[in-house]
Amino acid sequence: MADGSIRVGIVGANPDRGWAARAHIPALHALPGYEVTAVGTSRAASARAAADRFGVPHAFTDARELAAHPDVDLVVITVKVPAHDALVRAALDAGKHVYCEWPLALDTAEAEGLLDLARRNGVRHAVGLQARFSPAVQYARDLVADGYVGRVTSVNVYAARGKAGGGEIPAWAAYTFDRANGAGSLEVGAGHTLDAMEYIAGNVTALSAELSVQRTEYPVTGTNEAVKVDTPDQIVVGAVLAGGATASVHVHDAKVTGARTRIEIAGTDGDLALVSPGPGAKEGVQIGALALRGARGGGSPREDLPIPDEYLWVPEQARAVEVLNVAQFYARFAEDIRTGARTVPDFDAGLHMHRLLDAVRRSAETGTRQTL
Repeated sequence: MADGSIRVGIVGANPDRGWAARAHIPALHALPGYEVTAVGTSRAASARAAADRFGVPHAFTDARELAAHPDVDLVVITVKVPAHDALVRAALDAGKHVYCEWPLALDTAEAEGLLDLARRNGVRHAVGLQARFSPAVQYARDLVADGYVGRVTSVNVYAARGKAGGGEIPAWAAYTFDRANGAGSLEVGAGHTLDAMEYIAGNVTALSAELSVQRTEYPVTGTNEAVKVDTPDQIVVGAVLAGGATASVHVHDAKVTGARTRIEIAGTDGDLALVSPGPGAKEGVQIGALALRGARGGGSPREDLPIPDEYLWVPEQARAVEVLNVAQFYARFAEDIRTGARTVPDFDAGLHMHRLLDAVRRSAETGTRQTL
C-alpha cells in the first residue's frame, strides 16, 4: 500500500460468471483506494482470461502464490465453501488481510481455527455478511437505536427467495443442494437474514427451530440429470432477543411467485418494516434493494421513510443492485484497514453466525429449546 491503494487479489474470479464478476470486481473498480492486481482460478486458461477481461496484471492457479505476491495486500475468497478453509489459511500464512465470502467455513470447527489463526497473525479479516451495508438496514438500525419504535417488543421476518422457483437449477448451483457442502438455504439464506435481523434488533439468546426439505429433487437445466436434495429449504425459527423481544423467522427457497423479504420491528411507540419491492427481491436481503416504512403512535398510518444521503456512501457506478451492498462493505473495510477501526463483520461475526446456525440445527434435530 505504498501509494495508499489497497491492492487486491481475488481467488475465484471466473471470467464468465460468478459472484466475483457480478459484484466484487465492479465494486472494487468503482471505489477509490482499491486496485485489483491479481486474479486466481483453478485453470490457467480461465485465470488468464479473467486477467484480460478485468484488466488485471497478474493471473494465478495457485492461491498460495497469489497470496504471497508483493503486489497483493488483501486476498478476497469467492469460491465454493468447502475450499474456504485452505484458501483463507494460505492468505493468513502470507500475512495478508482477508475478505472471505459467507459462509466463512464448512463448519464451526473450521471457523474457530480461522479466527484463531487470523488473530495470531495480526491481520484484518472480514466475512461477507453484506446485508448490514444496505442503506435501508443501516438506517433502520440507527432508528431503532435512537428509539423510533420505543422498546422493541417483537420482530417478524419472512424471507422467500426465488432460488429454484422455476422448478429446475443451473449446473453451477447443484452443489448447494448437498448438505455436506455447507452452502444451502440454511447457511446462505437464513445466515444472511438472521445476521441482518440481529444487526438491527439484537442478538438471539434462545431459540426453537424446525427444518424441512420440501423439494427432494431438481432437474439440472439443459441436461438429463437430476440433483437429489438433502439440505433444508424451509427454515422456521422462534427466538428471544437480547432485549427480551420475541422473534419469528421464516426463510425458504423455491418461491414460485412473489419472492420477497420483509423484516418488521414492532415496539412500544411504533414500528418499522424493511421490504424488498424492487429489483433483486428474489435474491434475499443481502442482495435485493430494500425500502423502509414506519409509523409512530397509536393508529398512525405507515409511511415511506426516504433513506438519507448519509447512508449511501459509494459512487454512482457502484450502485447496481448486486453491487451496492458489497461496495458499501468495501468502502468501510478500507477505512478499517487504514485507521484501525472495526466496523465490518469480521471472523468473530462469522463464528457467531456459525454457532447460531448450529443451535438451529440442534433444536430441529432434538425438538428442544436452545440457549445461546
